[in-house]
Amino acid sequence: MAELPGIRRVELVMGMPIVVDVRDDAADDSLLEEVFDWFRFVDATFSTYKDDSQISRLNRGELALEACHVDVRVALVRCRELREATDGYFDAEAVSPGRIDPSGYVKGWAVDRAAVILDRAGSGNYSVNAGGDIRVLGDALPERGWRVGIQHPERRDRVVAVVEADDLAVATSGAYVRGEHVVDPHTGRPASQVLSVTVVGPDLGTADAYATAAFAMGERGPEWTRGLGPYEALTILADGRVARTAGFPSAGA
Repeated sequence: MAELPGIRRVELVMGMPIVVDVRDDAADDSLLEEVFDWFRFVDATFSTYKDDSQISRLNRGELALEACHVDVRVALVRCRELREATDGYFDAEAVSPGRIDPSGYVKGWAVDRAAVILDRAGSGNYSVNAGGDIRVLGDALPERGWRVGIQHPERRDRVVAVVEADDLAVATSGAYVRGEHVVDPHTGRPASQVLSVTVVGPDLGTADAYATAAFAMGERGPEWTRGLGPYEALTILADGRVARTAGFPSAGA
């Protein structure tokens, strides 16, 4: 098998494996180091598991919002906008009452910002995958485009669909990786009747929040995802049914 062009790296950051695969010959280790430095900054700043992160200090009342890094303030503003856009089904303050946890948006947003670093360096063919939240651009050289498999939520050895794209964000929310971590903010109970929701579109942070919201909605989710404009969705319901919006770019399994 011919050696792939470019450079790639996997690191465990933010509590998950992050894979950066750049298929441009000009890419080098310094570029990947810059990308992973960014992810380390996000982890140190936004983690709810690190006592000295700005989010943890904000939640303990040790740090005023006005004193937080501008990225924290911008991310929290976007989380509030997404709470309104999803009728409260995505709520960064409902995950743990009385505490702020923007993780459901920040993971995708961090990948989007990593993609900007690659763009500015002149990279035109890459994939960034942070625990299943994926941003692709260009081609998986020597192949054309990128193929992203959507894992079956109950069978780890099977995919339910394959998304083919050359410029797309792909986010999946489901109980099969982290257990029942998505709750309905209106009831405080774990979401039901849905196994997974995948949302694709131009912005990964937004797609991530939409996938979380649609999952929390349960059986109402598929209908709601039909009105998301440039975002498309694939929902796997608990009874095995698969619901796709009209423009979901699935090439089959």
